[in-house]
Amino acid sequence: MSTPLLALVEDDAALAAALACAFEGRGFRVRPCAGPADLDALLAAEAPSHAVVDLKLGTASGLGCVARLHAADPATLILVLTGYASIATAVEAVKLGASHYLAKPASIDDLVAAFARGRAPDPDLALDGRPTSLKTLEWERINEVLAATGFNISETARRLGMHRRTLARKLAKRRVS
Repeated sequence: MSTPLLALVEDDAALAAALACAFEGRGFRVRPCAGPADLDALLAAEAPSHAVVDLKLGTASGLGCVARLHAADPATLILVLTGYASIATAVEAVKLGASHYLAKPASIDDLVAAFARGRAPDPDLALDGRPTSLKTLEWERINEVLAATGFNISETARRLGMHRRTLARKLAKRRVS
């Protein structure tokens, strides 16, 4: 059996190096991609069997990378990894072809376990019984509208009914990814 090829689409060089080392230790061949252009070059050369995609790649969205990977080979297991998960981006990622969606921080064991499950849903997935906080709900709504407006701050603020500077301050407190 050949060694599985993993496309690692991550713009943070330190995190990409750490993930690459960990995945190589688990038997994967890793091809790091800093963004969509690097991913396109990889896809032109070879098709990965697995992929880990960061949702926020500088000014680009990782959702475009998910769509590219799925279009190149629908059998590719795609895992979206993000620092600030939201329901809206999770649903969109799965619609575009992602197999799994995990929030950072996630251990390498979590990532490998997600790949081991393949595309099968996990009916025994533990749900934490904590209610969602108001701040989390607000952040999810901001993320949802940001994604819908193509990360346009002014339009997002208008749709949310808040001043643009207020939204900018909220975004400065929590990195969008």
